[in-house]
Amino acid sequence: MPNTLPQGCPDVLICTDVLIRNLREGGQRCRRWLMRAVARRRERMTATERRRVLTGLLFVSPWLIGFLTWIIYPLVSSFYYSFTRYDILRPPVFIGLKNYVELFTSDPHFSVVLPNTLYYVGLGTPLALVTAFLLATLLNTRIVGRSVFRTIFYFPAIVPAFVLAMVWSYLLNPQYGAINAMLQAAGMKTIPFLTSPALAKPTLIVIGMWASGYSMVLYLATLQSVPRELYEAATVDGANALQRFWNVTIPMCTPVILFTLVTGIIYGFQDFTLPWLLTNGGPSESTEFYALHLFRNAFRFLRMGKASAMAWILFLIIVVLTFILFKSSGRFVYYADTNE
Repeated sequence: MPNTLPQGCPDVLICTDVLIRNLREGGQRCRRWLMRAVARRRERMTATERRRVLTGLLFVSPWLIGFLTWIIYPLVSSFYYSFTRYDILRPPVFIGLKNYVELFTSDPHFSVVLPNTLYYVGLGTPLALVTAFLLATLLNTRIVGRSVFRTIFYFPAIVPAFVLAMVWSYLLNPQYGAINAMLQAAGMKTIPFLTSPALAKPTLIVIGMWASGYSMVLYLATLQSVPRELYEAATVDGANALQRFWNVTIPMCTPVILFTLVTGIIYGFQDFTLPWLLTNGGPSESTEFYALHLFRNAFRFLRMGKASAMAWILFLIIVVLTFILFKSSGRFVYYADTNE
């Protein structure tokens, strides 16, 4: 640098001015150096290299166009619309933070939707995780018909959600459903699974536990990769089956547990199809989840600005929860490559 900070300078303003001037001149030199480097690189690039670069850009152009069109543009547009009053039929009108203020102060449904969603995600995601892990542990043992059971438990994960909703709506129907018919045949009362405000959310959570075949397959693959030497060493040390499961199996599966927990939370906050088809947010708004309320505002009431604000609030909630999970994961996640 041509100028240096004066030693023992009594005037703070002079020192600050010298420092700012040095930083500005250093930044200008860096920009000139980068421009010269780019120019030299262009001069050195041969016709063959330029043709290869253009060919590469041509091959990735479908992905780039799709990324810009279907991800970046909607993302930026929704952020802008969240500060506007927009109903598709008329141009958007900028209103600042009014959509966000309305959601937290004057929307009577938002105070119901958010607790419903937190209950659904906070209880349903851990239960589905535990169910999938226990099923994977069971199917990792040597039992008769293991391949058949693996197929049966994984099958709901590949069936369209619409089909699952139709099947469960038939099974749980209080009048002609198969489950209530069996209860009546046994002399018991019918259970209003989807028509009772107290039972609707737990019923949806149970259906989510039943359809956790994708996570089960991930856990099964992880269990099969656990080194057998660890179990043998634990057995030699006198550990019983429960101690081996708690001290060997679970720690070795914690990276996948973290992955399924994060993805389960993200999916739970955005879950739409089953609640929409089975309960449509009822009864008495007991299953009116975040995604359903966002959908109604966007496509039923045409309040695109408010729906965009809800989408960004949901994004922030998911980001915060994911950040907390990753920051705290060092306490319970074991990575074999880094903890040896």
